[in-house]
Amino acid sequence: MTIRVMLVDDQVLLRTGFRMVLAAQPDMEVVAEAGDGVEALQVLRTAAVDVILMDVRMPKLDGVEATRRICSQPEPPKVLILTTFDLDEYAFSGLKAGASGFMLKDVPPGDLLAAIRAVHSGDAVVAPSTTRRLLDRFAPMLPSAGAAPQHKELERLTDREREVMVLVAQGLSNGEIAARLVLSEATVKTHVGRILTKLGLRDRVQVVVLAYETGLVRAGGHG
Repeated sequence: MTIRVMLVDDQVLLRTGFRMVLAAQPDMEVVAEAGDGVEALQVLRTAAVDVILMDVRMPKLDGVEATRRICSQPEPPKVLILTTFDLDEYAFSGLKAGASGFMLKDVPPGDLLAAIRAVHSGDAVVAPSTTRRLLDRFAPMLPSAGAAPQHKELERLTDREREVMVLVAQGLSNGEIAARLVLSEATVKTHVGRILTKLGLRDRVQVVVLAYETGLVRAGGHG
């Protein structure tokens, strides 16, 4: 199955480089390109796309707002935010907007390809620990733990699911959570899936964001 990729970046040279890397892959095809968010939204009306590589700093409409609009549509393509600097505040905004992760623009080709495949399969490509560092840095942008209202949705979770959610937000992998709670990794994966379904979240990245927003986990990673 070919993964249909769209490149959104105002730097033509960068798009060319990404296109050359992707074109060499038997399971990928660049089916569309755009130089800004406005153009991206227009192109998506007629192009069938699976994964979008989205720059953030672009004229007319930045990548964060473009991501928000794209992800609000029914059955949207997956979005990978591209940032120039690690822990860019735009990456945080992009994750909140619905992106499935973020990558650095100078990422090694192999890592970029792996990320595209991971996102296409439904995974998030930001390691939870990286997401936690990102959120810790921008914690002032979030409600304080004391003032943050607990979302009604969290009441749908069982005690075990809430426990798993806290550990996901603290940056633990499924294997680490399994060891911590003395469960099988398959059981943990099932719990994570139920958390996503009950809370209407896309992936682990969104779980981490919500855990911080609701005060379930505080800056510093402590529940």
